Amino acid sequence: MAKLTNEEIISSLKEMTIVEVMDLVKTIETEFGVTAAAAVAAAPAAKEESEAPSEVSVMLKSAGASKVKVIKAVQAITGLGLMDAKKLVDSAPVAVKEKISPAEANEYAKQLTEAGAEVEVK
Repeated sequence: MAKLTNEEIISSLKEMTIVEVMDLVKTIETEFGVTAAAAVAAAPAAKEESEAPSEVSVMLKSAGASKVKVIKAVQAITGLGLMDAKKLVDSAPVAVKEKISPAEANEYAKQLTEAGAEVEVK
């Protein structure tokens, strides 16, 4: 038997009725032990990934052991004065930055984590 190309298969599918295509699908499912529903179920998952939030917040959960480093990191990220940055760190859990891009949030979270803080991006 000669091997069919993708174009030949597509061409023959275009000539079939819907009932014939459905019969073909059932035959393929039984022959190979697969289901066509698995491919359909994967489509919504891909859609959900593309609907990632466009704005997130960086939440400081705790300052950790090196509080001074965390205060300096918060000060650099927010532009607050030293006392305001300390008050912000002392009031953890608190949002350090809100409504920012996920890439920017990840960068800030990295800086705070390196300083010793426990951080969450929401």
